[in-house]
Amino acid sequence: MTQIQTASASAPEPSLPARLAGVIFSPRATYAAVAAAPRILGVLAFVLVVTSVSLFAFLSTDVGRQAMIDQQVRQMESFGRPMNDAQYARMEQVAPYGRYFGAGAQLVTLPLAALVVAALAFAVFNAILGGDAAFKQAYAVVAHSGVIIALQQIFTLPLAYARESLSGSTSLAVFFPFLDESTFAARMLGAIDLFLIWWLVSLAIGFGVLYRRRTAPIATTLLLIYASIGLIIAALKTAMSGV
Repeated sequence: MTQIQTASASAPEPSLPARLAGVIFSPRATYAAVAAAPRILGVLAFVLVVTSVSLFAFLSTDVGRQAMIDQQVRQMESFGRPMNDAQYARMEQVAPYGRYFGAGAQLVTLPLAALVVAALAFAVFNAILGGDAAFKQAYAVVAHSGVIIALQQIFTLPLAYARESLSGSTSLAVFFPFLDESTFAARMLGAIDLFLIWWLVSLAIGFGVLYRRRTAPIATTLLLIYASIGLIIAALKTAMSGV
C-alpha cells in the first residue's frame, strides 16, 4: 500500500469522469490511482443509475416486458419445468411491475455483490496471502470495475430491444448458432458472457495493482471459477430437463 501511495503522490487525483473512462481504456493506471486514493460513492452511484435507469426504461416498453416474460419461460423450461396457461397469464399480469422490481433489485444487489466480492478478495489476499491493503481500497477497486457492468447494460439492452429477446446476445453461444439450445454445449456456452469475462479481467488487473501481484494468475483463477459455475449451471439444466 505504501508503494502505491508513494508512486501516486506526485500525480493529481483523477476526476470521476477520468476514472470512469480509465477503467475501460487504461485500467492499470486507473486502478493504481484508485488504490492510492480510494473513492467509492461517485462511481457506485454512476453504476447504479446507469443500470437501474436503463433496465427501467427497457422494461417500460412492450418489447421489454414481452422479452422478460419469454426469458422467464425459457429459464423455467431449461430446468425441466414447463409453464401452464395459468402461470403464463399470471406472469403477464405482473409484467407491468417488472420495471420497478428490476430497477429496485439493481439498487440493492449491485452494492451487496460488490461488498461480497471485496470481502472475499480481502480475506484471500490479506488473511491468506499476507497482503496489506485496506478493505476500503479493495471495495473501491471492485466498485470501479462495475463500470464494465454498466457498459454491458448500455450495450445489451438496445440490442435486446432490437432482437426482442433477452437471450444472451453477448454470450459465447452467439459464435455457435448451429448448436441446439437444449444441448449441454449450448447451455455451457450460453452461461459464459463476454462482458463478464472482461469484468473479471479488469478486476484481476485491479487486484494485481492493489496487492502488487501478477495479473495473469489472478485472472486465470477468476476465469476458471466463472467457467466452473457455468459448467455447473449447464449440467443442472441438462439433468433437470432430461435432455
